[in-house]
Amino acid sequence: MEEIACKVRISGRVTGVGFRYSALNQACKYQGLKGYVKNVQYGEVEVLLQGEREMVDKMLSWLSRGPFTARVDNVEISKVPCDDSLRDFTIE
Repeated sequence: MEEIACKVRISGRVTGVGFRYSALNQACKYQGLKGYVKNVQYGEVEVLLQGEREMVDKMLSWLSRGPFTARVDNVEISKVPCDDSLRDFTIE
């Protein structure tokens, strides 16, 4: 299957609430998903997702809600080129 990649910017109450660790845990459930999650500024998290469309879509669905400790106010998704150097999903 062909891989797709996207960069996601999530804002709301998403820093200081365990969002990155929850995202890492969730991403590990989706076979072959690669990328990263990182805080970019207070109240914003950036996620790079790469993998089969079905896995990326499942993770995007989770990111739109986040963990129960978070409040997601806005999600911006942009398509990006695939990066062959990615091997797994990490916290940056």
